[in-house]
Amino acid sequence: MAALESPENHINATATSTTTTSSSTTSDLNFSVRRRSTTVTDSPSTEMMESEDLKSNGKECDKVTNENRSDIKFNYRPSMPAHRGVRESPLSSDAIFKQSHAGLFNLCIVVLVAINSRLIIENIIKYGWLINGGFWFSSKSLRDWPLFMCCLSLPAFPFAAYLVEKLAYQNYLPQLVVVFLHTIITTGSLLYPVSVILRCDSAFLSGVTLMLFSCIVWLKLVSYAHTNSDLRAIAKSIDREDVPSISPYVGNPYDTYFKSLVYFMVAPTLCYQSSYPRTESVRKGWVVQQFVKLIIFTGFMGFIIEQYINPIVKNSQHPFKGNLLYAIERVLKLSVPNLYVWLCMFYCFFHLWLNILAELLRFGDREFYKDWWNARTVEEPVHKWMVRHIYFPCLRNKIPKGVAILVAFLVSAVFHELCIAVPCHVFKLWAFIGIMLQVPLVVITKFLQNKFRSSMVGNMIFWLFFSILGQPMCVLLYYHDLMNRKGKTESS
Repeated sequence: MAALESPENHINATATSTTTTSSSTTSDLNFSVRRRSTTVTDSPSTEMMESEDLKSNGKECDKVTNENRSDIKFNYRPSMPAHRGVRESPLSSDAIFKQSHAGLFNLCIVVLVAINSRLIIENIIKYGWLINGGFWFSSKSLRDWPLFMCCLSLPAFPFAAYLVEKLAYQNYLPQLVVVFLHTIITTGSLLYPVSVILRCDSAFLSGVTLMLFSCIVWLKLVSYAHTNSDLRAIAKSIDREDVPSISPYVGNPYDTYFKSLVYFMVAPTLCYQSSYPRTESVRKGWVVQQFVKLIIFTGFMGFIIEQYINPIVKNSQHPFKGNLLYAIERVLKLSVPNLYVWLCMFYCFFHLWLNILAELLRFGDREFYKDWWNARTVEEPVHKWMVRHIYFPCLRNKIPKGVAILVAFLVSAVFHELCIAVPCHVFKLWAFIGIMLQVPLVVITKFLQNKFRSSMVGNMIFWLFFSILGQPMCVLLYYHDLMNRKGKTESS
């Protein structure tokens, strides 16, 4: 085929067709093949150049139009070869990953929407409208002023951290005193909201919101103190002309500007630095679209919780106090709506809300998450904050890698337990145990991956224990413990 498409063969085939009548069919076939090849292999740039020439000269346009008509006349003749190479079927194992599957992805979405729409209609017809916001917004929600005032007072802790850094920048405080003061400030930013929530019998949603805000403030303050401490060490190294060892960090100057801290506290990141990549402008129309999506998916998430999850949980027994098979059936029945809620929560917060906040603040780095859905082990979806301020500092202090991973999981387990147990006023450590059980799961997953030599095994285990079994089990455990606590409180 390469020989047929060369210019020299084009001339030779034409000469042969004029001298030998017996080869006229072959030359005509070669001519049609060449004309089709020329039409197919035109590049976009060539087409643009031709279009400009056509606009400047009407006669050339008529000429090219006639040539195109002749191309149509010679193309797709009955004698034109339809099979000209060795090719695989699109769904064969050798070719399936070399092409797009967007159409199949769209089909899956359409099928899921159709099936779940039917199930929703069937559920409403059978059980009626079960929406009841008493669990989220009780009569006490409007009286949760202590929690609201606590939330408004949280900025006092970043301001105190700024004063400490300002004094440290002016060499008024030694390093040990700075570390001690930052420890008090960060600890207070976490214990103060916890004490307010435990003293007030507030609604669940109010407590969760305050705990999330306080945990975010704590993580940001730790990053602020840790980063500034490292920048002070870099500045001292520069003063000692020890530049080669810290040359990659010279472009990140040490400063104590208050506006840098204010921007960091509202920016969609937990990792502090003196400056961030910024976009040029705010796309107002795009922000409105994301807000509409946020409202829609938040409402859908609430609908699933009230219409599906709450009835399943209320009609279930405690997983550790009833029949084992019954508990497994409840967990599996709860797994699908729980998975939908978790995916909606992730999409609403980590994608929609953080992107809205980033657009309004012109925050440039929008990589708020990675492709955790392709994770081969439960240790892969690790946040930048954990890697930056826990994992690598442990390695730099000669702590073994396994112990560093264990410390990272320990910190994550503590915050998961705080965000759930404190608003529920139930301290059974279910969330803490669930996170820490992932440590031996990492070892088991790696063993199975090496044995079967396939990363898909690890991804299936990740989804099984992360969404199908783990989260529904925690929901059942915390719900029954919460109902038992409320029953004891009302009886007393």
